[in-house]
Amino acid sequence: MTEPEGPTAGQEAPVSTTASRLFDLRTVLALLFVVYGLVLLIVGLVATDEADIAKAGGWNINLVTGIAMLVLAVFFIVWVRLRPVKAPVEEIEGTAGDTAGPPGH
Repeated sequence: MTEPEGPTAGQEAPVSTTASRLFDLRTVLALLFVVYGLVLLIVGLVATDEADIAKAGGWNINLVTGIAMLVLAVFFIVWVRLRPVKAPVEEIEGTAGDTAGPPGH
């Protein structure tokens, strides 16, 4: 007789933290800053004329803001890499408190 695939009655399936890393708020923010930063960088390099620079007090504000957003995106990406989200072991193993219901009930 072959053994059934997947967890048996006494075992739980291993919990993947890939989804929690992917939908970490820092990752989402980094992606948004990259997209908007690239748009502003391209607009600052291509579509900004002298009149726009004069209105901003001599600054190419789109270019500067785009670079700042890309730097901030790199900060978030480095932060996610150095301090990844880790689920507590007790919650993964199901040994945290009373397992009869949700916490606090």
